[in-house]
Amino acid sequence: MSFLSRIMVLKSQAHFSAGVYDRFGAPSGMAIEGSRKRKAGQARSRVGLLIVGFTALYAVIGARMVEYAMKEPESVSSILPPDRLMASRPDIVDRNGEVLATDIRTVSLFAEPNKIVDTDEAVEKLQTVLSDLDVKDTYKKLANRTSHFAWLRRQLTPKQQSQILALGIPGIGFRPEKRRFYPGGATAAHILGYVNIDNRGVAGMEKYIDDQGLADLASVGMTSNQSLEPVRLSIDVRVQAIVRDVVANAVVNYKAKGAGAVVLDAHTGEVLAMASAPDFDPNNPQEGSKDGWLNRMSNGTFEMGSTFKTFSTAMAIDSGKVSLKDSFDATNPIRIGGFTIHDFHGQRRWLTVPEIFEYSSNIGTARMIDIVGMEMQKDYLTRFGLLTKMQTELPEVKMPSQPRVWKKINSITISFGHGVATTPLQTAVAGAALINGGKLIEPTFLPRTRDQADDVAEMVVKKGTSDDIRYLFKLNGQKGSGRNADVPGFNVGGKTGTADKVVNGRYASNLNFNAFLAAFPIDNPKYVVLTFCDEPLDGEQHQRIAAYTAAPMVKNIVRRAAPILGVEPEFGEDGSALLVSY
Repeated sequence: MSFLSRIMVLKSQAHFSAGVYDRFGAPSGMAIEGSRKRKAGQARSRVGLLIVGFTALYAVIGARMVEYAMKEPESVSSILPPDRLMASRPDIVDRNGEVLATDIRTVSLFAEPNKIVDTDEAVEKLQTVLSDLDVKDTYKKLANRTSHFAWLRRQLTPKQQSQILALGIPGIGFRPEKRRFYPGGATAAHILGYVNIDNRGVAGMEKYIDDQGLADLASVGMTSNQSLEPVRLSIDVRVQAIVRDVVANAVVNYKAKGAGAVVLDAHTGEVLAMASAPDFDPNNPQEGSKDGWLNRMSNGTFEMGSTFKTFSTAMAIDSGKVSLKDSFDATNPIRIGGFTIHDFHGQRRWLTVPEIFEYSSNIGTARMIDIVGMEMQKDYLTRFGLLTKMQTELPEVKMPSQPRVWKKINSITISFGHGVATTPLQTAVAGAALINGGKLIEPTFLPRTRDQADDVAEMVVKKGTSDDIRYLFKLNGQKGSGRNADVPGFNVGGKTGTADKVVNGRYASNLNFNAFLAAFPIDNPKYVVLTFCDEPLDGEQHQRIAAYTAAPMVKNIVRRAAPILGVEPEFGEDGSALLVSY
């Protein structure tokens, strides 16, 4: 009954009472008048009480509404605020500005279980669009009526969103998010890394970016939907595509367990390209095999075989105890500590230092390192960065291994590449120091000028030593095991390395790790290229060595990438490749 209706009823009752009293002889006059006044007073009191009651009720309601309006809303779900869900990551671009990684807009599906009307029906409808839906898990989420929020599927396609909207399921909604997209797919997978479902860096340069402060800003909600300045890398995506193609083909063509390659600027330490196979597509990292996640170039260590003779020869020359004119007896194998050291391409005679390098003589190299001495050998290898963890932006960097206790037998075997395991990338970096004038420059995946490189460079050998190593590289490229890497006009020089792999604590002669450390153009080196092929199985035993696997990989890379890098070929007047002597 409304407030006004109540008043009309009270008035009617008063008039009715007065008429009855007159009709049936009820008291009249003063008595009747007093009764009327008393009745009217009671009615007014009742009306007054009603007015006061309603006024108090509305006052309480108004006060509560003001209180609720001013109170901070309590979070009833685990969903992040829209600004944090939409927080941007910076684009990643190559040295020429080509996009390697960027954000794209997407939506994710969530539910408010407390608003779901029919759980069974909701699950059945969702399954018609999301065929791979985990029915049991989804039902459990939706049946929890005390819950106000639950993710059902992250990062839907526009088509899926449209189809789910058409289902008209109460309690189902969408939240805008961002998804990382890599236009090149697996092209630069191990350099770029990838992000998780929340767009946070997990590996590679994506993790590096987060470690520079982006993750901390995101955790306190200080990131936003605003575009960020792109992160420019040192790599050239054109060269990167070539290197990745050569590496992937090597795994197939040689039936290898793995392969890898890097192109390094010899004077700045910039990584122009680097690939490791097997690899993965960062757009769908979980679909790649576990083997594909391993970056063998920086996070895998291997005994690098005869490529280590480059460093042994350099330290022998740089120490002043050996010169290119010296000769060493390689007539007979060396027997020490129950082991026999022999040559794969044995000449069984005295060899000059250039011949030791050309024929890759284990015996000759061992005799040189015996003159150098174990302590000086360790000191040089440390200077070259081959016994310590490499410093660079990539988070995935493995510590090299070495004997706990060095004995003379260790010193000898390490001289030709057995006993110390390093990453291929740090081997390439050390190799660059021996052909660029003697400067060890930490590798970088970010742009760096020569002046900036000189600021961080360390002189590890004399310039004259570097000149001698370039001469030996060129000699081996023309006459030795590096012939299969040469590209007419580009003067590729380098050193092969074929190492027997350790299986159950013993070296297995039928399983090799092949590597080739190269530089070009060798008369004035600009770039260092290192390739490797792990456990090639195709072909006869003698064709599984580095000269027939890793060296051709270098040839394919230089042949295709040198013009892109701006290296002009040099030819003689007769059209033949120009040979440079020292």
